[in-house]
Amino acid sequence: MRNDFAGAVILFFLSLFAYVKLVGPIPFSVTSVTTNQSQPFTVTGEGKVTATPDVAIFTAGVTAQGATARDAQNSLNSVINKVSDAVKNAGVDGKDIQTSTYSITPSYNYQIHPGKITGYTANSNLTVKVRTMARVNSVIDAATSAGANELGGVTFDVSDKSNYENEARAKAVADAKAKAENAAKIAGFSLGTIVNYSETFGGMPRPVPMMAQAEGGGPATPPTQVEPGTNEISVTVTLSYEIR
Repeated sequence: MRNDFAGAVILFFLSLFAYVKLVGPIPFSVTSVTTNQSQPFTVTGEGKVTATPDVAIFTAGVTAQGATARDAQNSLNSVINKVSDAVKNAGVDGKDIQTSTYSITPSYNYQIHPGKITGYTANSNLTVKVRTMARVNSVIDAATSAGANELGGVTFDVSDKSNYENEARAKAVADAKAKAENAAKIAGFSLGTIVNYSETFGGMPRPVPMMAQAEGGGPATPPTQVEPGTNEISVTVTLSYEIR
């Protein structure tokens, strides 16, 4: 039995030797695959700064009634033009006054089938941007004195946020790095290079609710007093580190 096995082995190698001599070497390859799965360590930081508003935006509107569409339009145009002129005379540049809505709609009496038009309502709103904060109150009073009977909420904003955003960004990055370093120290790993960075901005213009005015202001009307306060500008950053 052993002689048969030994003979088979010898025969195999002799055949292999003869094949290599006649045909050539047998193709043979080894593929080496190396995997490296390393999830980055991600941390978030936030930075906030306080900014003083330098722009105020509000809407001043007029609603007028008329028996016909033309009557309502004439009444509306007469008053809204006075409001626009008054706002300009109060120190607002014409480019900072924009008509945001203008409409004329019929009014119906539905007690009469199928409904009868009883008149028309015309409405127009101006969006006013005041760039000098000391004039905000006087501009609002000028609008109502000229006949504006609808006022939207005042919004206080910062015209150029870039410096505030840079300051908030620096605070956010410092906050994120401090969190990452503390986590690495506590968990016992080392931080590598930053492989990803993202950021989001927060801090919206601050609106101040205002009640609609039923009538234009007059000499006996107390002056408007709205306060701009401060706005908060925030930046949130996300840093992703390699772990060593």
